[in-house]
Amino acid sequence: MEVVHTPVLLQECLDYLSPVGESFENDCLMIDSTLGEGGHSEAFLNKYPSLKIIGLDRDKNIQEKAKKRLEHFSTRIEFYNGWFNDFYDNYDLKKKRPNLILFDLGISVYHYEKSGRGFSFRYDEPLDMRLDFENGESACDIVNSWPEEKLADMIYLFSDEKFSRRIARGIVEARKSSKICSSKNLAEIIWNCVPASYAHGKIHPATRTFQALRIAVNSELKRLPEAVHSAFNVLEPGGKMGIITFHSLEDRIVKNYFRNLGKSCVCPLEQAVCSCGGKKCAEILTRKPVEPLPDEIMMNSPSRSAKLRVVRKICDAGSERLIGVGLV
Repeated sequence: MEVVHTPVLLQECLDYLSPVGESFENDCLMIDSTLGEGGHSEAFLNKYPSLKIIGLDRDKNIQEKAKKRLEHFSTRIEFYNGWFNDFYDNYDLKKKRPNLILFDLGISVYHYEKSGRGFSFRYDEPLDMRLDFENGESACDIVNSWPEEKLADMIYLFSDEKFSRRIARGIVEARKSSKICSSKNLAEIIWNCVPASYAHGKIHPATRTFQALRIAVNSELKRLPEAVHSAFNVLEPGGKMGIITFHSLEDRIVKNYFRNLGKSCVCPLEQAVCSCGGKKCAEILTRKPVEPLPDEIMMNSPSRSAKLRVVRKICDAGSERLIGVGLV
């Protein structure tokens, strides 16, 4: 079976999310919240023989690839096809709680190279970008229907694209002539509406806009705060949760939430005396994010922006721990 995605920070995940204590080692459940092609799960199943995994993914096509890859672990893994926030919101706490939870928030190389849904402008593909490709707005719907100001705000917020206004204006002008239906078409529109110096820069001028569209199409940042909070409360006390992020907006959400979990007091800063009676909900195991070593970046360039943060759970967290976390 062809595998196109290399899991990032793999050894670091195996080390930081190793089962803890005799009971965990003998009866340990892990949830891989973003299964993809199954690279992280395969490594964990190989290293920890008593470990069982539930693998989640919204994209049923890539999940089928993971099922084939992991079929020799059939007694130790089960699969859930759906959004991770839905899974954790509806988790039955009467069942065994997971001892380990992993989120890898990066988009799989599979989606750029093999999905045929316009994630990359390297190929001339239908402009879709949906992980759940049967429901919701596609990238094509967004670029052809959203008003200019909303497009510009989305591009800037989700990618920090400095020419977001110019790009949005170019998209709106171009769609007056014909519907924008392909990834190549959109990339050419963006190329033609930015300054020449920017168009010939280190990265293609469409890179950030395509990232922003993917995030908007799949509501990635909207799902993240509540999903991470729900997952933490599903986690077994004493268990560990690790999250790999790939850009600053994701990392800020995770960093702020983990920081709040590690605080004893969650009273407003302007309040002189603590009245919440709070205590720490988690121990932060990575004071600074774990980043890939130069050798990994050389072998797997998509890993260059990856950051891993890990906490160990002490107790469940209330909704006040989400204050100041969400960005959108």
